[in-house]
Amino acid sequence: MSDVTRILNAIERGDAKATDELLPLVYEELRVLAAHKLSHEPPGQTLQATALVHEAYIRLVGDEPQSWQNRGHFFVAAAEAMRRILVDHARRKRRLKRGGDRQRISLEDAAQGIEMKIPVDELLDLDEALDRLARQDEMKANLVKLRCFAGLTVEEAAKALGVSCSTADEHWAYARAWLRLELTKGTEPDRR
Repeated sequence: MSDVTRILNAIERGDAKATDELLPLVYEELRVLAAHKLSHEPPGQTLQATALVHEAYIRLVGDEPQSWQNRGHFFVAAAEAMRRILVDHARRKRRLKRGGDRQRISLEDAAQGIEMKIPVDELLDLDEALDRLARQDEMKANLVKLRCFAGLTVEEAAKALGVSCSTADEHWAYARAWLRLELTKGTEPDRR
């Protein structure tokens, strides 16, 4: 059992000291993931990697008791927390901006990872589609979260989810195709 898993189990049992032990063990990994994600955001990004990690950590170990089965489960939760923070941040920016140029990018580009600078509106559309996917297949949605919001490779995400690389590849291909269809609904011209 890794130190992280041991500490996560202690947190689940209500050990308040365990929460203090967890951050030093996962902080650098979370910070690298956050910095990588934010380095590919559009210019003018006001959210910093350190702030993203701290906010995500606070959400993860907040007031409500948490239950993580292992390190992979924790990092899926961390990816989800970062996703929520980025989406909330995007919503705030959109409220301030109210419109602007809306330029579509292909889902393949967006889902390929973090190298893409996903505009606020597309991030919100992806978030809504990802929620719909999670209702159908949580494993595939978690894979997308790990790839797109935590910046993991297919191999790293497979390990975090406890599945083989070939299964992760299949899930990734399916999720990308499913999301592409969801995101293009209503954007195709009527050809009657």
